[in-house]
Amino acid sequence: MSFRTKRVLFITPFYMIFQFFLLKYLFLLLGDVYDGHLIILAILIGLIHCIPMFFEARNSTSLGRLLSTIDGIWMWASVMFLIDIVVIYIIGIFAPLPNILIYCLLAIVPILGIYNYYKAHHLVVNEKTLELDNLTRDINIVHLSDVHFGSVRHKKIIRQITSKLKELESECDLAIISGDLADGSSVVDENDFIEFNDVNLPVIFTPGNHDFYPGIDNVIKACKKAGIIVLDNESLEFDCLNIFGLTFSFEDWDVPKIDKTLIKQGFVNIINYHVPYYWEEFSRLGFDIQLSGHTHGGQFYPAVNFAEVMFKYNMGLFKNDLGKYLHVTTGVGSMDTPMRWGTDSELVILRLKKK
Repeated sequence: MSFRTKRVLFITPFYMIFQFFLLKYLFLLLGDVYDGHLIILAILIGLIHCIPMFFEARNSTSLGRLLSTIDGIWMWASVMFLIDIVVIYIIGIFAPLPNILIYCLLAIVPILGIYNYYKAHHLVVNEKTLELDNLTRDINIVHLSDVHFGSVRHKKIIRQITSKLKELESECDLAIISGDLADGSSVVDENDFIEFNDVNLPVIFTPGNHDFYPGIDNVIKACKKAGIIVLDNESLEFDCLNIFGLTFSFEDWDVPKIDKTLIKQGFVNIINYHVPYYWEEFSRLGFDIQLSGHTHGGQFYPAVNFAEVMFKYNMGLFKNDLGKYLHVTTGVGSMDTPMRWGTDSELVILRLKKK
């Protein structure tokens, strides 16, 4: 049983209790409801939250993916309704609110939901410029991460990415994926990434934490069948770039030990590492660029604000006093809930230019 499955099973009873009280207070704003009906509804929401996971782990189906998507959208809506209820009750302490105003405040959630869902599924291309000394020519890298292929975002997201990459073939030299190509919510079959074979760019991938949940061997097998180059604690020379892929390790809570011989003189040294940690240490070791993801930028408000506190480098391009760069992409896919607000579903063209 994967870590993700254990996590979902552990959380589900608490999630059902939360849903009971959320729905109770929500219905109290609208009128009243029998507690027995709320208990049944909370149990049903809990079952939708966990049952599709077991079927999807063996064989992904349209029904399983639909239920997972409904669950993901409702998870987001639950957070928004909770904030709504708190705001309504705080305002109500000072002045009674007319029903029409309460209904308007509650209606904000589905309206925001339409925007959030669109934002999560609208893939954009952003650009950043990095100035470096060791370049023999300008090189453009497409950086992406956190595809989260699974029940909520399935083969459609692979088609969306490969379509964009094909559009960028004429101006970019290679693509680098910084982990979490899969998310573990559904099985990964060997043909699931096959459309990457149609991309006329080298595509490099290094595993992140979620890639282990559906079985890392399954993910790597699907990558290799799709022509994706897997750098699993390995390095690759591409033109004047030396690219090292550091695979996420659940055991490495301290700085991962990297042999300094991996740094090659006369090259721009890039480390592809899923989490935006240890940049200072990697910079001192000699890596010119670190490519990371993992944070999703917080994905949607108010989580974006919490992510800014949790992660020192949450999203964007950073440069330190040594002239080294860290780029943290907000990712392509979404974690659990297919919603975005305040962040992009993005591919980023990193334009490497000679200083």
